[in-house]
Amino acid sequence: MKGRIFLLDDDELIITMLSRALRNEGFETQVQTSGQDVIDKIETWHPDLVLLDIQLGEDRTGLDILNEIKKDELDTQVVMLTGDDTAETAIRAMKRGAADYLTKPFNVNEVIMVIKGVLEKSKLKDEVRYLRKTRQSYDHHEMVAESPAVKKIIEHAKKIATAGVPTILITGESGTGKEVLARYIHHWMHLGEGEAAEDIPFIEVNCTALPDNLIESELFGHTKGAFTDAKTEKKGMFQLADGGTILLDEIGDIRADLQSKFLRVIENRNVRRLGGKVDLPVEVTVIATTNKDLNEAVANKEFREDLFFRLNTFALHLPPLRDRREDIPQLAKYFHDFFRQKYAKKSLNGFTAEAEKWLFDYNWPGNIRELKNVIERCVVLENNDLISPEHLPLDLSGSGGSTLPFVERRQNARLILPEKGISLDEVEKDLIKQALERAGNNQTKAAKLLNISYDSLRYQVKKFDLK
Repeated sequence: MKGRIFLLDDDELIITMLSRALRNEGFETQVQTSGQDVIDKIETWHPDLVLLDIQLGEDRTGLDILNEIKKDELDTQVVMLTGDDTAETAIRAMKRGAADYLTKPFNVNEVIMVIKGVLEKSKLKDEVRYLRKTRQSYDHHEMVAESPAVKKIIEHAKKIATAGVPTILITGESGTGKEVLARYIHHWMHLGEGEAAEDIPFIEVNCTALPDNLIESELFGHTKGAFTDAKTEKKGMFQLADGGTILLDEIGDIRADLQSKFLRVIENRNVRRLGGKVDLPVEVTVIATTNKDLNEAVANKEFREDLFFRLNTFALHLPPLRDRREDIPQLAKYFHDFFRQKYAKKSLNGFTAEAEKWLFDYNWPGNIRELKNVIERCVVLENNDLISPEHLPLDLSGSGGSTLPFVERRQNARLILPEKGISLDEVEKDLIKQALERAGNNQTKAAKLLNISYDSLRYQVKKFDLK
């Protein structure tokens, strides 16, 4: 469905002809031959555009109705129809807020062309307004893959995209590249549409960032007066994404009452604005991402089983970086080159072999996002031609990984002390944690790795409350 057109003209023959032509073009239409209750009907039906005759043959003119539409701030565009081709009439209509006007007699193809142009411009304005308000800056990074596992995921993602699958689930730990993969799926879906593909909307929704009292209004839109601050009608993110893609980031964290509404949108591709009485069709690809185990969430009654099954039909799982170490050198090089160009560090030429080894050996609990941040920091701060181990930060942190990733024994048994210093207790604690992890929590083996006695290790475990 390309959009909803409300036609108001006292000539039934004209609006019947226009309605048929618009329906043949994929629009949904509603027609009326008088101005009676027209504002109420527009508020209820939520048309994208009103085609409005200036001379209605009654007390109210089309300009009067245009004034009411603009006064009530209804979320619709207005194109005027007039039998008067003087400049004065056109200027009056445009000054009062009409998007365009057409002079009778007109060509049906001209009407369709004007309507499409007005709707396209309106949609672009909506997207720009939304992006300016909510989007943060985004550095578009490539899908870098050397590991067989990720290469296979990319292959499957391309097949899913080219097939036009309407609902896709991407799972994986935080920082594994779920959003980047989603953007590439969107790109692959519209690859054959030429330069216009760049204008196809991609709307990202962070399900954890929207306040509870606003999330329904932001996602589905609202009608005027739906709540205290609803002064005007507003399109939701699903409508802004119409014709493109909506990314529901961290869908595993949404409230239970919204899960049922998401299910209805995914199944029927209809949305209902907050306070609204009608369903509005949307043609949108839904890509959902989560770092949660949704199987476990379903078992714990935290996530709807029917929504999970609907999302899980086409699922892609991105493995953590520690399970795809073949990608680390290529990713490090990619980020090095990216930030080298961004910060104009022309003297930098890569990493020493020892630095590459340390990058490769670290577990990266923050995954690709953590690697990206580390490389950016090194590029900004380093003035030599190569990044070496002493330039790598010793204070990285993240759940499931070492807080001191680059502390290891070398042939000369020397560790590099950061200029700002470091807590000795933290060094000891971190090394003990690493030893226990490497020994599978076997304290005897961990003590041998640290070259200390079993009793000394037990003391340290108790001291640092390591369990």
